[in-house]
Amino acid sequence: MTMPENTPGPDPWAPPAEDRPHDRPPFAYPAMVPPAPGQTGNGLGVAALTTGIIGTVLGFIPFLFWLSGILGVLALIFGLVGHSRARKGLATHKGMALAGAVLGGLTMVLAVVGLFLTVLFVKNAVDDARAKNRERHGPTAAPSDPGADRPLRFGRPRRYEDGVTITVGKPEPYRPDSVAVGHEKGDLAVRLKVTIVNGGKKPIDITSALPSVRDADGAPAGNIFDGNGATKPFSGTLLPGKRAVSQFSYSVSPGGAKELQLEVSPDGRHEDAIWTGPAR
Repeated sequence: MTMPENTPGPDPWAPPAEDRPHDRPPFAYPAMVPPAPGQTGNGLGVAALTTGIIGTVLGFIPFLFWLSGILGVLALIFGLVGHSRARKGLATHKGMALAGAVLGGLTMVLAVVGLFLTVLFVKNAVDDARAKNRERHGPTAAPSDPGADRPLRFGRPRRYEDGVTITVGKPEPYRPDSVAVGHEKGDLAVRLKVTIVNGGKKPIDITSALPSVRDADGAPAGNIFDGNGATKPFSGTLLPGKRAVSQFSYSVSPGGAKELQLEVSPDGRHEDAIWTGPAR
């Protein structure tokens, strides 16, 4: 007689089937998307946008056009390089870099406009100062040199009857920095130093001592402005017994560099004196 096999029944103390670990489906972890190889943030794009915004704001502030021009050039360079890296997949935020480059170009335009307005403002201020000085002090002071109506060579002084002397030094080569405004590519950059000595008995306002320069073709030479102080106009009052030295830089065409003609007066009361000579 065959004995029935003892088949164990279900364990009454076992947990429900749905809670058994071996009956659960394996946990599916979310797939991780690896970053693009070599791709990083766009620091140049951030720098371009930041400098572009600051440069644009400074472009609307009078007499800060040179600083906005510097920031504009930097924003344009940073933006173009950052945009190029983003296009190659080496950086992110391509739009930010492009916006910085656009702001850099806008800032450079504002810098040029600021230069034009500054030159116009200074010219008008000089004309007004000369007119007021003539009204206040009467006739202008005449030069005391014999033949004062003839042009001087660079380096020679012009002396006036009241003891005031003004001298324009010989033109020197000048190297504008990378963000110079007013210098045309291919032109010759020259710097001229102007010295005013007040040997008289009365103070003189030298703010209006702004030279006017023409080249050999009779064309006006443009002033150069940069971060190194290519052009530093006179300002304030010069007391008796004191001297003031300033420098002015100009952009001259190669053909016009054969001879420069500079005209300047110590202030609105004194007659203009003229200096001539080659730019190099």
